[in-house]
Amino acid sequence: MGNREDLLAGARKAILERGLAKVTARDIATAAGVSLAAIGYHFGSKDRLITEAVLEVMGTGIGDDFEAAIRQGAAGRSPAESVVPTMDGLVAILAKNRDQLALAMENGMVTARTPETQLMMAEATEHACADLAITLRESFPDLAEDDARAVAKFYFTIFQGVALLWLLAPTTSLLTGAELARAIRVLR
Repeated sequence: MGNREDLLAGARKAILERGLAKVTARDIATAAGVSLAAIGYHFGSKDRLITEAVLEVMGTGIGDDFEAAIRQGAAGRSPAESVVPTMDGLVAILAKNRDQLALAMENGMVTARTPETQLMMAEATEHACADLAITLRESFPDLAEDDARAVAKFYFTIFQGVALLWLLAPTTSLLTGAELARAIRVLR
């Protein structure tokens, strides 16, 4: 690996060990086995490095699980019939990825205060929704591109809200697939 990749790996390791609020640039550089100056050279700031590391974790772990939930929900079903199993699959992702989701939400507060990382997050969100739209089109070949994009954004947004609620109030009753399908029927 190069210094950039080492820094991303070091950031993930240091954040998980110390927590986002306590991790320092020196912690990350030490975990990566590189100089402190390498952070500035490759990322410009510790905050940007951390945001990229968090996005990478979200994209590879949770993103793959998200796509699997869509594919499993779609198996032999129409898009409308897939809502229940897909939503239930998305909710199942939460328990499996609690630490990563908590880290993403914690980083979200830093992002909310930093215009540069907000732009990076906006690009990552667009990319995630585009990838989910591709998964939807592969799962439902008759689905129009614009419809796939709308459904992808819908699931992405619902998941973000459910994840935040679950992190803040883990004992609350979360939205189930059946409840989502019912709400969609009522709103039609």
